[in-house]
Amino acid sequence: AILAGGCFWCTEAIFENVDGVISVYPGYIGGKNENPSYEEVCRGNTGHAEAVKIEFELAKISYEKILDIFFKTHDPTTLNRQGNDIGTQYRSCIMPTSDTQEQISKKVIKEMQQFFNSEIVTTIEQPTNFTIAEKYHHDYYARNPYQGYCMAVVGPKISKIRKKFAHLY
Repeated sequence: AILAGGCFWCTEAIFENVDGVISVYPGYIGGKNENPSYEEVCRGNTGHAEAVKIEFELAKISYEKILDIFFKTHDPTTLNRQGNDIGTQYRSCIMPTSDTQEQISKKVIKEMQQFFNSEIVTTIEQPTNFTIAEKYHHDYYARNPYQGYCMAVVGPKISKIRKKFAHLY
């Protein structure tokens, strides 16, 4: 699964310890440049989104459950923004890796709409130019739990989602 839902530090931290998730890689996807740097993506003019690539065991967790967690851990109704992170690099986006994932993604977006007062603006895009982020972004929250952004944004998200999906952690 490849998902973009704002800062990849948050998304990675949310999925890292979910039962059935094998690995989570932060990276950049959907832009025009191959192998962009964090600095280039942060400028907001490459077309890339901060995203995570999630490897998971279908026998333990379904793609639908991955999307359920995704939609409940970010605001899919804000265009190109998550909190104070603003720009197309923070867009809400699903990049299905198969026709089956694309069909499931469309179905889940329709089903999730009932839980939001505003229209879901999450896009479904082709998974082009995925580049794994620089090493210092990997396991960022786990290595930096007392960093300001982690304390103010990542930690509270993780706490909230672990209560809601306790059976998955």
